[in-house]
Amino acid sequence: MGSVQRAMRLLESVAAHMYGAPAKQLARETGLALPTTYHLLRTLVHEGYLRREKGLFFLGEAAERLGSSGAQQKRRSAVADTLAHWRDSIGVPVYYAMYQDGDIDVMCVSDSPEAPAVEEWADFRETGHAHAIGQCLLSQLDEDARRDHLARYPVQSITPYTVRDNDALLRRLARMPRMEPVVERQEYALGTVCAAVPITVGTTVATVAMSLPVHQADRLLPAARRLQTEIGRHLGTLTLSISM
Repeated sequence: MGSVQRAMRLLESVAAHMYGAPAKQLARETGLALPTTYHLLRTLVHEGYLRREKGLFFLGEAAERLGSSGAQQKRRSAVADTLAHWRDSIGVPVYYAMYQDGDIDVMCVSDSPEAPAVEEWADFRETGHAHAIGQCLLSQLDEDARRDHLARYPVQSITPYTVRDNDALLRRLARMPRMEPVVERQEYALGTVCAAVPITVGTTVATVAMSLPVHQADRLLPAARRLQTEIGRHLGTLTLSISM
């Protein structure tokens, strides 16, 4: 344990020097004996946590990966906290999804016993034509990207309310007002209505969505408008999560 603590002190000391630091300076700053410092530095360099250039020590790739992973986890937590806040304040399950590498990825879902999420009884990736999340993401793509997606995941009948074929879906997507909530009623799951709010940041396509039981359908649009307002206030948090 003592060796680990001393190694961590050395890493912290190196991290404080953008332009690197020599072993003797690191020994003084950490209060370690010079032989101990040299031994730990050699080990940390060997393991990739530090690198040495012209007698100076810098953080290595392994340490940078740790930092990146920690920052990524922090962003994930911030998004999860934001979704939970919306779930409780609006009283609906909330979903955050992105379109990346040609697929629909539901990144985070926040629900509760009082506001349960829709059961994924048919693969969300393959049924983007049927749910509000998928329709919202596809509506933000250009025509070629939409057709490419449908070539890989063609329209299929999910419920009696599902759009019938690729051409019908493409016509619907072309008519959707830009940056307006996308609404879907029982197209993916009988007894459920959904709305999704589009988020476009640069070339990244994302959405925050919500669902309600069909007997509460009159709440759908007001809740979606409220969610859209909340997204505008917290867009920075969601933007940071793009690399999550």
